[in-house]
Amino acid sequence: MKDLEQVYELLDRYPSQIGMTKIAPPYVFRYVGSKPQDWGISGFVLIAESHISIHTFPEHSYVNIDIFSCKDFDVDQALRDLRDWLGTDKLRSYVIKRGLDHLSPDLIGEDTEEVAPIPSGRLQVFVPPINRGRERWP
Repeated sequence: MKDLEQVYELLDRYPSQIGMTKIAPPYVFRYVGSKPQDWGISGFVLIAESHISIHTFPEHSYVNIDIFSCKDFDVDQALRDLRDWLGTDKLRSYVIKRGLDHLSPDLIGEDTEEVAPIPSGRLQVFVPPINRGRERWP
C-alpha cells in the first residue's frame, strides 16, 4: 500500500485477471494530505467496461478499491485476488449492480435529480440530461 510501483503493477495486470479489457495504462500518483498521516497512493485504470480505482492510506491501514464494471465478473475471485495482494483476510466489500441493465424503468425519462430506491433495496441515482428545459444545472 506504500509502494507506487506495486499499485501500478496491480492496476496494470488486474483487469485481465478478472476478464476486463484495459484500454489505457494505469495512472498512479502519491498524494499528501493536509495532515502528514493522510498521505497515500491513488491509482486509476480505464477499462472498456468502466474503470478500477485504488486509494491507499498506509498510516491508517486503509485502502479503498472500486471495480466499476458494466460487465459481470466473478466477485468472489476478485475478492480472493485482492486479499492475496493486500495480505489480509479482513476485507469489507459491497456489491452494487451498475450499468444500463440495472436502471429502474420507472426513472428513465423522468425529470428527476433524486436518489430513488429500487425494488432490490439498493439505491440508484438517475440524473437527467442538462438540456431538459433548464438554463443552468446546479
